Amino acid sequence: MQTEFSQYTAVIGIDWADKKHDVCVQDMATGRRRASQVRHRAEDLDEWARSLHRRFGGPIAIALELSKGPIINALQKYDFFVIFPIEPAGLASYRRTFTLSGAKDDPTDAEFALKLLLSHAEHFKPLQPQSVEMRTLMTLVEQRRQLMNDRVRITNRLRNTLKQYYPQALEWFDRIDTRLFCDFVRRWPSLAQVRRARRTTLERFFREHNMNRKALLERRIKAIKSAMPLTTDEAVIVPHRLRVLTLAAQLEVMLECIKQYDAKIALLAPQHPDYELFDPLPGAGPVFTPRLMVAFGEQRERFNNAAEVQKCGGIAPVTQRSGQSTWIHWRWQCPTFLRQTFVEWAAQTINKSYWAGLYYHQQRARGCSHQAAVRALAFKWIRILYRCWKTRTPYDEARYLKALQDRGSPLLKTAEAA
Repeated sequence: MQTEFSQYTAVIGIDWADKKHDVCVQDMATGRRRASQVRHRAEDLDEWARSLHRRFGGPIAIALELSKGPIINALQKYDFFVIFPIEPAGLASYRRTFTLSGAKDDPTDAEFALKLLLSHAEHFKPLQPQSVEMRTLMTLVEQRRQLMNDRVRITNRLRNTLKQYYPQALEWFDRIDTRLFCDFVRRWPSLAQVRRARRTTLERFFREHNMNRKALLERRIKAIKSAMPLTTDEAVIVPHRLRVLTLAAQLEVMLECIKQYDAKIALLAPQHPDYELFDPLPGAGPVFTPRLMVAFGEQRERFNNAAEVQKCGGIAPVTQRSGQSTWIHWRWQCPTFLRQTFVEWAAQTINKSYWAGLYYHQQRARGCSHQAAVRALAFKWIRILYRCWKTRTPYDEARYLKALQDRGSPLLKTAEAA
């Protein structure tokens, strides 16, 4: 214990919360521990940090159940703190070792975090922040993904509401997550209203939204004029019409926000030197190029091999053995956004990479579900991407296919036989 942390003047365990943080501080010179609390206010955290520095000097190690968040942002301002992130599930298991009843207490958790770090220091690495540009890009792509989830949630609610009294609007448009659809239902939120609109008004509306296909325009106007109402009950129409107006307004705001995020990401991502590594990848495009950049990061020493990336991203399966039984399942504990990045991008490559398409269909022929086949494809892709990232060599599809051919890959032989 002393050997591992002899360079630190103190070690601190923190159990974070929204308004206050429980703290356990161990003086490495005397071994004495002291518990306290600090409020989550910038002034209080600053005074607490500076008082520790006056007392112990530096460096000071901190064990914390987070790798990002408000408390991390606050502590990273001080160069005398070295932060060691601890997985919440790992700390929970460690706590259950000593409290079989399942009891949980914040001050005790802070001490458990401290003990866990001191007892198993070899299993924890200090947090090494990446560049400002990379961390900015990381936050942007994660927040954009959350906005996409919100867009899906709103469109699902909008679709369900229209089905209650105005399902024709869903039939007239291929997609409802567009500015055209939002403007249409906000202007004519019921069938009775749109049927009263003049033909010239409808034509002008669609032309203003760059919808100039005459055949489609004619079919749409004809369908509007001949539509039969699902219901005429005002008790149904009035509240659902108001909800449609509300959801359409929300959706328009969401679409504009996503557009702004896309513009910011498109401006920032190409400035990073790793952009040239990920941009040529099949199916990467403006969405997945920055997400893949963020997934690997810029610290080449972070991963020693592709297997570590596969495990970190939740792509590598987990094997559990006990006696005569063996159980293989996917990883339950992993960064969700990271796994989504690899899986969603791998799905995009099925129709854009020759070998990826062959591999996906091979997995499907073996009885794998779509999701299982895509995860298997992501597993293969990570090995390739890791090599490109580590050596700073852009991916070349022709070169990889030649390598498969030179090795006599069964994948290509199966394609030739077919």
